[in-house]
Amino acid sequence: MKTGIKLDEERAWLAIGSLMVLAAVALAVAVIYTEPVMVPFVLAVFIVTIVSPVVDFLVVRWRFPRSLAIMAALLLVLAVMVVFGLLMIMAVQEIAATATQYSDYFVKLADRWLDRLHDLEIAGVDQVIANAQTKLLDELQANLPRLLSQTVGTATSIVSIGFLVIIFVVFLLAGRRSPPTSSGVYAEIESAIRRYITTKTLISAATGILVWLILWAFGLPMASLFGMLAFLLNFIPSIGSVVATLLPIPVAVAHFQGDVWMILLVVALPGSVHMFIGNVLEPKLMGEGLELHPVTVLLALAAWGLLWGPVGMLLAVPITAMIRIVLVRFETTKPVGELLAGKLPGQAEPATAK
Repeated sequence: MKTGIKLDEERAWLAIGSLMVLAAVALAVAVIYTEPVMVPFVLAVFIVTIVSPVVDFLVVRWRFPRSLAIMAALLLVLAVMVVFGLLMIMAVQEIAATATQYSDYFVKLADRWLDRLHDLEIAGVDQVIANAQTKLLDELQANLPRLLSQTVGTATSIVSIGFLVIIFVVFLLAGRRSPPTSSGVYAEIESAIRRYITTKTLISAATGILVWLILWAFGLPMASLFGMLAFLLNFIPSIGSVVATLLPIPVAVAHFQGDVWMILLVVALPGSVHMFIGNVLEPKLMGEGLELHPVTVLLALAAWGLLWGPVGMLLAVPITAMIRIVLVRFETTKPVGELLAGKLPGQAEPATAK
């Protein structure tokens, strides 16, 4: 009898697991198809989560009319977006101003290495060098305009997404209660996401400023661009700091022209900043954070990166945390939510000292 009951439970769990897999696949298809609308909407949800305390404070404490409080919060969002847009424009202008200079230098650097190959007097190397030089020049001439056009296209896309984000922010703020409910799954999600985004933004801003100051002190061109990229990439756990550390290498090689120690310092010092902030400071400020296992974070980065690209990687952690909070609220899906936190089914909680 007990064996039959156990088989029925196993079949029930197998059916639930199969249905969840099918639902996840269908949801992934829907998320990809609705990306042009869902990305601005999700960004707006996170922005509202951050600025909603401003609306609550103005309405509850200062007795502002709700419409004026929403306008004040909206002006704050617009100011931040304008500052970010201006930084993007400055970065594009700096890239356009220095792209030709550095492409010429890399051509000279490649010629220098090809000349060293020529000095070795290897049979047939002259033809290989000629073909390589021709191909290198063609690639640079063809890719530089395309890179600039892609950059302009990306800036235009950011403006259009920003317009949709503002519209969603207005409607989400208008439909929100002040003060909000202090309990329930929505309140738990809002509190966790607000704490994470606020702390992560402050940490990322400190990282970006320190990286910019270090590169500026070394006289590296585009130091402000690399500082802004360090700020953005710090929102991507683990992978972002590595990418931000390695990005200045081509410019450092071109600018310092073979000074190995300067190139190493340009990489090592910002890398040390990323390591200290990511491994020492951030865990202390985050505390338990969003209760996601490191493997869950990496898988979430891969999954959302495939679905929404770089924006998906930026939003992967808070979205996955929201999913985990919802899953643990229901008995049927609670094991899946605990698995995202690194707790295996049947695993006992660690005993706490009394």
